Amino acid sequence: MADLILILDFGSQYTQLIAKKLRKIHVYSEILPYNKPLYEIMSKKPIGIILSGGPQSVYKKNAPKLSYSVYDFGVPVLGICYGMQLIAQSLGGETFQGLRREYGNTKIKVVKDSLLFKGVNKETLVWMSHGDEVKKIPEGFDVLAVTENSIISSIANEKRKIYAVQFHPEVEHTQEGSKILENFAFRICKVKNIFKAEDFIKSTVEDIRSLVGSSKAICALSGG
Repeated sequence: MADLILILDFGSQYTQLIAKKLRKIHVYSEILPYNKPLYEIMSKKPIGIILSGGPQSVYKKNAPKLSYSVYDFGVPVLGICYGMQLIAQSLGGETFQGLRREYGNTKIKVVKDSLLFKGVNKETLVWMSHGDEVKKIPEGFDVLAVTENSIISSIANEKRKIYAVQFHPEVEHTQEGSKILENFAFRICKVKNIFKAEDFIKSTVEDIRSLVGSSKAICALSGG
């Protein structure tokens, strides 16, 4: 059985890309809505959790939030874009609307050594898509990287294995995005049992046969 990294979806257009990128580096992933109960999330026994991006602002009244603390997961966490802002806001930091929106390729500078950026160039191009920004980081966190505009682009509490990035490592435009996700999966979450597509297909077919038996099944894709 492959080790699982679970992705909690906050409505990002890139969420499926996170799963695709992880599977590309042989890490098994599943996607769940952000508002699933904690017990249901932990029943899947993930060894790491990723909080996706999202289109809303965390400081607004009806913005999607977790009903518990990220510390309750008890496993490493990586927040991406909205996920980073949510981590900061929920743990005592502050997120506000930025003076300028960052969209497109942006150069960031890694300012502190960490497992997340192990082997990544000190200056690297990433893909940004945000109007809000973290202005104050939570207690126990450090700034790992900043943009050319001095905007915080990555934070971490390495002791508690909580990491976050403002950019999107899952898109191709982030030059070293795969390396960053590899670091999270293999160096931080300690993935050992890798994902093999052929094993997944075999077990899924067996599960379907067991479930369907002698009945008929309908497979509907996309608009189907």
